[in-house]
Amino acid sequence: MSIFDSDRWDEIFSALKKNKLRTALTAFGVFWGIFMLIIMLGSGNGLENGVTGNFGGTATNSVFIWTRSTSIPYKGLPEGRWFNMRNEDMEVVRREVPEIKYLAPRNQLRGFRGGNNVSWGNKAGNFSVMGDYPDILHINSMDIIKGRFLNHYDIEEKRKVVVIGTNVRDVLFGDKDPINENVKINGVYFKVVGVWKTKKSGNQGERDSQTLFIPFSTFQKAFNYGNVVGWLAVVAKDEFPATLVEEKIINVLKPRHKVAPEDDRAFGSFNAYEEFQQINGLFNGIATLIWIVGTGTLMAGIIGVSNIMLIIVKERTKEIGVRRAIGATPRSIITQIMLESVVLTSMAGYIGLLLGIFLTEVIAKQMGPKQGNSMFTNPTIDLQVALTALLILVVAGALAGLIPARKAVRIKPIEALRAE
Repeated sequence: MSIFDSDRWDEIFSALKKNKLRTALTAFGVFWGIFMLIIMLGSGNGLENGVTGNFGGTATNSVFIWTRSTSIPYKGLPEGRWFNMRNEDMEVVRREVPEIKYLAPRNQLRGFRGGNNVSWGNKAGNFSVMGDYPDILHINSMDIIKGRFLNHYDIEEKRKVVVIGTNVRDVLFGDKDPINENVKINGVYFKVVGVWKTKKSGNQGERDSQTLFIPFSTFQKAFNYGNVVGWLAVVAKDEFPATLVEEKIINVLKPRHKVAPEDDRAFGSFNAYEEFQQINGLFNGIATLIWIVGTGTLMAGIIGVSNIMLIIVKERTKEIGVRRAIGATPRSIITQIMLESVVLTSMAGYIGLLLGIFLTEVIAKQMGPKQGNSMFTNPTIDLQVALTALLILVVAGALAGLIPARKAVRIKPIEALRAE
């Protein structure tokens, strides 16, 4: 009898319908296992998307370095000394650390004690003003939604131009086009040449949208910073970790500013590479745990199917004996039992899979645009993951029917015919 024979399938569904309650309870175990696996995977993805959303647009192989007070006396200088990086340090760092891919010195200006530092007409706000090089786009990627970003001519000619964030635009200009308008930053006028939008989510994205960018050289001149560099944003070349670049940069800067070689507190840093590696490790562990727990729950349902199939085989002992007596091959018996197991697990699992995916999609849709302000974002399931779960289900269903099927073929026709 062919696997596609209609009589075989009629027999399968007839066997499953004989005890509907038993079949339904057995199927529920499989349904619940795959449903919980999908829900847990979706929840894990939602949590991962929410956390990694704060990295949106930031180069993951990057590091940010700034100066702090010294903690060790050195060369006649006391501990607790404050110092600043300088423009001339940048050329030395570029020359001495060839592993650097992008280097962007930065300065930052904020409104003093919450005071408004940026205004246009009769509107004002307290925003973060960054003095930057165009290379910052390679470190903190952003979308320019109108106009342009800073360029090297702006740096060389110390142009008074500014690129504003979406929140700045909304507060100062509302629906008016801000391009070519002049905003006043701490008493100095700058022409708006572009509007940018952050790729980050959550609170970090909200803060970023309140940022304005002006040329680094213009920043130093307009706000009397001299040749001071507030901090460095650096991206390492692809074949080198940012941790190596961070160490080499600090080792280059220490002797230039008379900092003791063993003074580890004189420079502060944020290593996005290490943070990203830790987050990846955390979520890889969570994903592994989810698969272990989810698969374990699914296997419990599959074991239930196997036990029920053993009971069914025992109930059909006489029928199997008759079939063997009239010429049914062991292969046909095994195929029949395994097909019944696969059909039961596949149908229950498929419904659980669809319901789990449907629920995660509904949750993602209901969260809507508000999900960007949450640590839980877009809890959806990748199609490949869903297909993998379905494949596991089919294989597990076949294995669940294998033991009962092997027991069925060991039944001797004479003994089966005598069974009550």
